[in-house]
Amino acid sequence: MKFRILFFTVLLFLASQSPSAASYIGVRYVHDGDTVVLATGETLRYLGIDAPEMGRKGEKDRFMALESRNLNAHLLRNARIRLEFDEERRDRYGRLLAYVFLDSGEMVNCLLIRKGLAFVLAAKPNMKYFSRLLDCQRQAMKERIGLWSRGPEKPEPFYLGNRNSYRFHRPDCSSGRRIARPNRVRFDTWEQAYWEGFSPCRRCQP
Repeated sequence: MKFRILFFTVLLFLASQSPSAASYIGVRYVHDGDTVVLATGETLRYLGIDAPEMGRKGEKDRFMALESRNLNAHLLRNARIRLEFDEERRDRYGRLLAYVFLDSGEMVNCLLIRKGLAFVLAAKPNMKYFSRLLDCQRQAMKERIGLWSRGPEKPEPFYLGNRNSYRFHRPDCSSGRRIARPNRVRFDTWEQAYWEGFSPCRRCQP
């Protein structure tokens, strides 16, 4: 009998420490526009989006990085959030991966993209809200707000996209040149690639 009581006590404790899709949880710290530390101490990476990087080790913040972090912090101030998972619950660094919902039912991932302070980051097999996020991005692009208030720093005559990975590259990028022909798509402009939901290669940073 004592063993059974202990067993169920342990289960209840573990359940309270591991956020489920139906539970709400607090946020301890906001790193940037797409990464936070939960009240449990676990790091959460938002699914389906990528926010501009904050500068590290003396590096300069990326364009709109501070604005993205500030909006994320504002949305989560004194809030409890609900996490909704996709096919994968953790990334290779052990961080939780989730779509983040406020008490109001609004999705934080969408709100950041709608304000032009993050862009769509398609990552198979986690594609549950890809279309919804892309619709928000297209609205922000039409309004030319946030990230879309200016064009690329070093525009190219064209860009190469990979239909399988949803990444796009500069024409001289080695990763772009290795794209298999059936997966290769050419974009005439930077905006066209983003409009279709492709995100930039981290190596060549188009």
